[in-house]
Amino acid sequence: MSTFVLIHGAWHGAWCWYKTVPLLEKYGHAVIAPDLPGHGRDRTPLSMVSLSSYVDKVCRIVDAHPEPIVLVGHSLGGGIITQTAEYRPERIKVLVYIAGLLPKHGEAMFDLVQQDTDSLVLPNMEVLADQPASIVREGALKDLFYADCTDEDVALAKCSLVPQPIAPGRTPLRTTELNFGRIPRVYIECLRDRAVTPTLQRKLYTSLPFWKVISMDTSHSPFFSASAELAAHLASL
Repeated sequence: MSTFVLIHGAWHGAWCWYKTVPLLEKYGHAVIAPDLPGHGRDRTPLSMVSLSSYVDKVCRIVDAHPEPIVLVGHSLGGGIITQTAEYRPERIKVLVYIAGLLPKHGEAMFDLVQQDTDSLVLPNMEVLADQPASIVREGALKDLFYADCTDEDVALAKCSLVPQPIAPGRTPLRTTELNFGRIPRVYIECLRDRAVTPTLQRKLYTSLPFWKVISMDTSHSPFFSASAELAAHLASL
């Protein structure tokens, strides 16, 4: 059996995996779903959050396990697992991107967001006046992230989302073929995604070799709307 480390995306926290974790555990796997700095129960001040602080936290988790792990990143989490893989290639069995951002060397995650002209993210993102962070307009949350999710999960998200620090998304990634490039990659595309659109997802998983591409007929949040299917896909790896 494997150890899965599940990395959430922007504005979210470990809470978004609350359905996925027990399902993977039923398959016999160990699962870790951390809050990144400044998210969920982690109270790191937003001004101190950086791409390095995200990656450092994931590296510490990876280092704590004697066997290589399966590292999963959702949305912005894709960039975080990519940079982690550059630093810890020998500690990772496979990288899994769930509608995940995958910047090339020298590219920042926000560069990809700007390229995604059909996405609802930028039109509904508001930068806070008093903090180096952004929020998403509440009225757009369901269409943007949770179009096929239950009202209960949408309510959970609305009371759990936090401001997203700006710095991590604007920091270029540094990767090499020798380290990041040697790890097998799997992409799980979400065909009804309006945050990271299918067009951008397809561009990302065709720009680099992928061991497998899995399609899910969901919005941006299959961990809510199709948790059993998502867990089965992950367990099959």
